[in-house]
Amino acid sequence: MVVFVALLFSCQKTSKSTLIKIGLPEEPKSLNIWLSSDANSKKILDQIYQPLYTRDPNTLEIIPWLAKEDPVFNEQELSYTVKLRDAKWSDGSQFTSEDVLFTKKIFFDFKIPRYYSTWKVIKRIEAPDKQTVVFYLNEPSAIFISRVLTTSIVSKKEWEQVAAKAIETEKPLRFIQDYLVEKPLGTGPFTLFEYKKGAYLHMKKNPYFFGTGKKIAGFLLGPYVDSLLFKIYGTSDVAILALKKGDIDFYWWDIQPGYLEDLKKQDNIKIFLNKKSALYYMGFNVRKPPFNDKILRQAIATLIKKEFILTRILQNYGTPMHSIVPEGNQFWYNPNVEKFGHGQTPEERIKAAYHLLKTAGYTWEIPPLDDQGNIVKASGIRLPSGDPMEKFVILTPPADYDPKRAFAGTMIQEWLRDMGMPAFARPMSFNSLIDTVKGTHEFDAFILGYGHLNLDPDYLRSFFSSENDKPRGWNMSGYKNPDYDALADQQISIIDIEARKKMIWEMQKIIIQDVPYIPLYNPHIIEAVSTDRFGGWIEEVDGIGNIWSLCMVKPK
Repeated sequence: MVVFVALLFSCQKTSKSTLIKIGLPEEPKSLNIWLSSDANSKKILDQIYQPLYTRDPNTLEIIPWLAKEDPVFNEQELSYTVKLRDAKWSDGSQFTSEDVLFTKKIFFDFKIPRYYSTWKVIKRIEAPDKQTVVFYLNEPSAIFISRVLTTSIVSKKEWEQVAAKAIETEKPLRFIQDYLVEKPLGTGPFTLFEYKKGAYLHMKKNPYFFGTGKKIAGFLLGPYVDSLLFKIYGTSDVAILALKKGDIDFYWWDIQPGYLEDLKKQDNIKIFLNKKSALYYMGFNVRKPPFNDKILRQAIATLIKKEFILTRILQNYGTPMHSIVPEGNQFWYNPNVEKFGHGQTPEERIKAAYHLLKTAGYTWEIPPLDDQGNIVKASGIRLPSGDPMEKFVILTPPADYDPKRAFAGTMIQEWLRDMGMPAFARPMSFNSLIDTVKGTHEFDAFILGYGHLNLDPDYLRSFFSSENDKPRGWNMSGYKNPDYDALADQQISIIDIEARKKMIWEMQKIIIQDVPYIPLYNPHIIEAVSTDRFGGWIEEVDGIGNIWSLCMVKPK
């Protein structure tokens, strides 16, 4: 196998075939769209399965994709009418409104995770003809266009028989998720040609891609290459070496800043820096002491030096975060939230945190300020009840998985110890960390992140609504606030975008004041390509690894 892959890559160096060679950090976990949720699977499937609408890479506005034009809203009927493009599946069969209806049926029959919760706002769908779909809603929905109409559509032809078998089984969802998909049927620019597990995936240009030769979002779409070859690399070290040697044209992963100095010296390497729609944060278990105390959480937020994290850990490739919504999401971001400790010196932070805690009834054996007001090493902090604060653990991913989050945990541990708090940062395998924080809820605090936040901020409802405080629920901190819940539930039905914006801004203020999460930083996404053979990569939020790039990259 190794010899075969080497020969394949070697032959491509001299071949005139226009093949882009792309490195992946890990094996895609599944090519079954109902099961795959990891980033590497998504990179493959996003070239195959397509939505009705997508976002313009420059303006970030939602634009027609498989749809031919903007949806038409009927306020009286509470319906959206969508006209479809003349498109085909990768086997040459016609894409029609029946495929949209069938996709909805799959979501509802199997209650597919990640899809059913947003699609259940639909009362019914009708198809007046093969190129028209009418969605009737149960109630007004602020996220219908941004979340429902941007969902990938699947082929009725490919999945109808599988779904019929699955629905007859004892566990229908498990059956359809376990179904082995070897050659997914899609409407996208590429189709899967060959997959050798552990080695590579070979995708070929879809001759039936609806976008070829069309101008969408100002781009005259290709693809302008014949195929894509995805090579699986176990480590970034090996992948970066392959990029420098020209064995791959693009490493599709966020490159750590430590590689940059070397890459900048390479004449054939171009580096791209782009903002991410992301959130990296410290979360608390507010269900139990000591972090059920908002004042303690505010004091910790005051002590954390986000600028230090930015300069020392991110090496200035990123921005500090002050709200749950990233600053780059300018329309929805509230710049007026409380910024605990922002602009203060380390000494001022300690004094401010000390004042918060002392006023709330915390005491110390040795307080962080002596009788003359000088900063000293504190110890023996006691809760307002008089009981000693027990040792608590800040869970982080391991350094080999994400050094930024691991090192941030270590630094926060030290800043809290300066205040006399018995904090201990502990790395844990990522899957175990998720099981602990999201499943059993047996934790004190943690550092995690969302690398790809939707540009619609309805995730504020998901992350902090009381109804989502349950095993495997999105409200991992256990936060409960009736006023917040009321706003979260109300904004989802507001069609007036300015009225909804006011609610979203207020939700951000409440969360930052109550501090179930402390936003820490938003790293830049750092990517690099070899310039030897191809050019024309398209930059957008979250980088150049996107369908627009693969539709526009051309041989030199």
